[in-house]
Amino acid sequence: MKTSLALLTTVLTSVSSLVVPRANPKTTHAYASGRLFNIDGKTQYFAGTNTWWLGHLMSDADVETAVSEIASTGLKVTRVWGFGNVNTAAGNENSVYFQILNETLPGGQQINYGANGIARLDSAVNTAEKYGIQLVLPMLNNWGDLGGIDTYTNAFGGNATSFYTDAASQTAYRNYIEFIVNRYKNSNAIFAWELCNEPRCHGCPTSTIYNWASETSAFIKSLDPSHMVTLGDEGWMAPPTGDGSYAYSAAEGVDFIKNLGISTLDYGTFHMYPDQWGYNFTWGNTWIEQHDAAGKAAGKPVVLEEYGAPYANNKTAITLPWQNTLVQDTSIAYDSYWQFATVLPSGTNDADNYAITYSTAAGSDYQILFTQHAQNMAAKPAVANQ
Repeated sequence: MKTSLALLTTVLTSVSSLVVPRANPKTTHAYASGRLFNIDGKTQYFAGTNTWWLGHLMSDADVETAVSEIASTGLKVTRVWGFGNVNTAAGNENSVYFQILNETLPGGQQINYGANGIARLDSAVNTAEKYGIQLVLPMLNNWGDLGGIDTYTNAFGGNATSFYTDAASQTAYRNYIEFIVNRYKNSNAIFAWELCNEPRCHGCPTSTIYNWASETSAFIKSLDPSHMVTLGDEGWMAPPTGDGSYAYSAAEGVDFIKNLGISTLDYGTFHMYPDQWGYNFTWGNTWIEQHDAAGKAAGKPVVLEEYGAPYANNKTAITLPWQNTLVQDTSIAYDSYWQFATVLPSGTNDADNYAITYSTAAGSDYQILFTQHAQNMAAKPAVANQ
């Protein structure tokens, strides 16, 4: 089924009263500068974090609290889910969602302009702009949380692997991309557009995601040539790189090195969860160094976009060696711990086992792994190992 932007255009013209973020003319968008980034008018190393939930908070006060604390920590970028799909509004009245995907709708999709809709992402973007924080916005999720690929296949057919080549799903996905990019492309709060959180195509040839990423990133660049675009993958490698074990097998249909060569992707991403993937924690240093080497070969920035330790009592013991490797031995442009947490005025709490809660207490995990690490990254000379 061919979907259309006509519905989105009609609804957009009827909601002109919503406050959509606009650029501050005194600032410029971040961009790749060799293997680093120029951000806030300066080529530099820096640290970031993940707050997937920021655009799904119902309270502006909650958003303000989180973003102000991120800024006071010295972090420059946070990653926020730019997606939020459901297949029906029924039963989701008390949840935040941005669009409905359903073939019974005109065009198969509809933006939610209610109080629990896109206004919540507007709040996150506006508040980030206020505090000088920049956002990475993934526009799709590989996982089912908050409506990922499965919401497209529920609406238009297919499955998690056919999604990447299914005409109806891809048209609807591009419609949503066009809506999000056009809504926020004039905002200086946008660091980069991200195709998907952790795209996988299990058992597929790596050409499937390579071709999809090439075409989709080119489409985004046609809408907004000023902002960066990245894939959002976990950094899986393919033979002959590595020892052939899971992370190097291309079993998930992703070849990090090959994808890094896509001209319309400005930088590469990788994630790191040794405990989930069957590796010991010290292997994380190898994973970091391998991706740094790939970035050096490609001449592009590489970002450790997600990493963390799931245990309450030894996060620093596990994570600090990785951060030391990042700071001392690599040219990884920036890194984002998964994830930032804080005490919000409403009492909302979306923390998981990996989260570290904001704290000003000396010697706390937060002070070591967030505040001090941000200072260490910022202190690095802005020179990469070419």
